[in-house]
Amino acid sequence: MSWQRYVAIGDSFTEGMVDEHPDDPGAYVGWADRLAAQLASDARPKGRPFGYANLAVRGRLLADVAGPQLEAALALEPDLVSIVGGGNDILRPKADLDRIADELEAAVERIRSTGADVLMCTMANPKGAAVLRRLAGRMGSHNANIWGIAQRQGAYVIDQWGLRSLRDARMWGIDRIHLSSLGHERIAAQAYWALGQHTGERDWAVPLDPAPPLGRRESIAGHAAWAKEYAAPWVQRRLQGRSSGDEVQPKRPTITPLD
Repeated sequence: MSWQRYVAIGDSFTEGMVDEHPDDPGAYVGWADRLAAQLASDARPKGRPFGYANLAVRGRLLADVAGPQLEAALALEPDLVSIVGGGNDILRPKADLDRIADELEAAVERIRSTGADVLMCTMANPKGAAVLRRLAGRMGSHNANIWGIAQRQGAYVIDQWGLRSLRDARMWGIDRIHLSSLGHERIAAQAYWALGQHTGERDWAVPLDPAPPLGRRESIAGHAAWAKEYAAPWVQRRLQGRSSGDEVQPKRPTITPLD
């Protein structure tokens, strides 16, 4: 399949946190940008045009992803849309998994009705993440819904849950919630494979060599620093009804060629 107009919608995962841009402080690259770069590289030698937009914004709930973001995406007339949403909804105490699934499927069905292909993504297994481990059952149920939606609607799926190499702490950023640059590279490579664009070795699935274990003192100090710098502000925003993306605009609001 050869796509020419790719639009990514979603939350912080698709915005690219925390895969920091080397030339633009405060900006992020992320798996979707990396996937788009690979698709653009494939198109270039064949003389095919390729453009990419990324409308994802951190902190967004599914209602925004499947609402305003989807409307803006469809107006760009894409032939490939990645939609990843619902993760922030699931973090909320009274998450309605059936409602989330219905809302997500309606969005996917609408995209597919235009003739565009859809790329979805499961949530990662929180087995090694103390802050999210208690939500494993809820996240697993959401993933099952994603696979069902994909089967019914003919969508492609990135399988984060089954990617055991992501259980390595080095795949995650300093905030312990978002992927590191290395993690985003792995997801982009798996996305490319999921789209049927690479049939060779699945290097993205190979775990890293073991890292030296942290000493007890170093581990405690690291956890304390994380709690102060990341966990506490996150809790405060939730209590105040604020989002980390309240003042953030999409980084690529229109389809443009990649350099």
